[in-house]
Amino acid sequence: MDTKEFKKYGHEFVDWIAEYMDNVETLPVMSRVKPGEIRARIPLTPPGKAESMDRIFSDFKNIILPGITHWQHPGWHAYFPANNSPVSVLGELLTAAIGAQCMIWQTSPAAAELEDAVLEWLRRMLGLPEGMAGVIQDTASTATLCALLSAREKATNFESNEKGLKRPLIVYASQETHSSIEKGVKIAGFGRENLRLIPSDAEFAMIPEKLEEAILKDKAAGLAPACVVATLGTTSSTAVDPLPAIGRIARHHGLWLHVDAAYAGTAAILPEKRWILDGAEDMDSFVFNPHKWMLTNFDCSAYYVKEPGWLIRTFEIHPEYLKTGADPYVKNFRDWGIQLGRRFRALKLWFVIRSYGVEGLQAFVREHCRLAQLFKGWVEKTPNFELMAPVHFGLVSFRLNDGRDEEALTILNRTLMDRLNATGKLYLTHTALRGKFTLRMVIGQRATEERHVRAAWDMIKSISAKLLK
Repeated sequence: MDTKEFKKYGHEFVDWIAEYMDNVETLPVMSRVKPGEIRARIPLTPPGKAESMDRIFSDFKNIILPGITHWQHPGWHAYFPANNSPVSVLGELLTAAIGAQCMIWQTSPAAAELEDAVLEWLRRMLGLPEGMAGVIQDTASTATLCALLSAREKATNFESNEKGLKRPLIVYASQETHSSIEKGVKIAGFGRENLRLIPSDAEFAMIPEKLEEAILKDKAAGLAPACVVATLGTTSSTAVDPLPAIGRIARHHGLWLHVDAAYAGTAAILPEKRWILDGAEDMDSFVFNPHKWMLTNFDCSAYYVKEPGWLIRTFEIHPEYLKTGADPYVKNFRDWGIQLGRRFRALKLWFVIRSYGVEGLQAFVREHCRLAQLFKGWVEKTPNFELMAPVHFGLVSFRLNDGRDEEALTILNRTLMDRLNATGKLYLTHTALRGKFTLRMVIGQRATEERHVRAAWDMIKSISAKLLK
């Protein structure tokens, strides 16, 4: 494809993207294809001769698009949002065109220095402690693994990087913690048996006294506590672990404190939500995802550390072919994580923050929180509906409950969810809270307005009424 043809199709693709953004609401949120249906339409062997872009783009629309679940649909109420925005898509387009591999400063100085600057902007926007330094990772799972590896090295004075683990190290997290913690514990060599899941309270937040008990018990058994993971906005219910108390315990026992705020961290740009970061001075590391609730398309995860030296010493390696004369004076972000190769993720984030401004981003997040409180009120006021957890951000955990036993309630609510999703107008997912099947209504998609939330509630009530007849 020469540049003339590139221009032709580039204009066509941008027009299609703009129309998609305008009309995505008319599509079913969740793909309706059956397993294997897309694969069956793709030839077993690659084409021997070049195919025209007209044919390729036609196949995209006719074969691929029916198998897409539309995360940018205003009826998206599943999992958590993974928002994009027109400006972030444009930033991503430029990133793809430049095609830079931003592993060290010298391979693209602007990429390294813009990342440094934009992460400082974010630090100020959230009110994170002075001196915390940031780096962009791909996802929170990777950032958490970086934290666990740093905790491992600090606990062993970097011996484990050289000789491997010689004794068990213990990691602590809430029983409501994200599955990436368990995965990271396994990958980092702690071993799943050395992950302690601490009980949670009535609001699904970690109980600090139980954390202290677990640490003391392990110490008495001759084990070595190394890390505690606190969560601000758990996946099932957006519970907020009590960071001040957990931080004091971690500091007293010399544990690395990692804070997972993958979804809810964005809320801290609101002054009225900044309470979630009370106690942040005790954090050793912190992660949140602008690619969830800050209009920056996937992937873009902001990871902060109190002492960059611990992170760098954990990951740095200096082969001759990567050494440059600038090394003593710059940040080479390849030493700040697992990857050597790094995308220019900072560009789209820079575009978003500048295009919306802090006030625009605050208004965006604040409206979703308002809509969640509105939905919460409807649940609380309507017979046969039950609120299952406090509503701190944009998630409402609820269920239909007419008094039947738990097994029957599970069937009832699963049926409700399946029928709602089958309409194509909205998409909800579920979780289990204290073993109770719970529906999750997430309000956080860029295009979601009050009319969409009201329409979703009307559908929920209508289908529920039929199920209860």
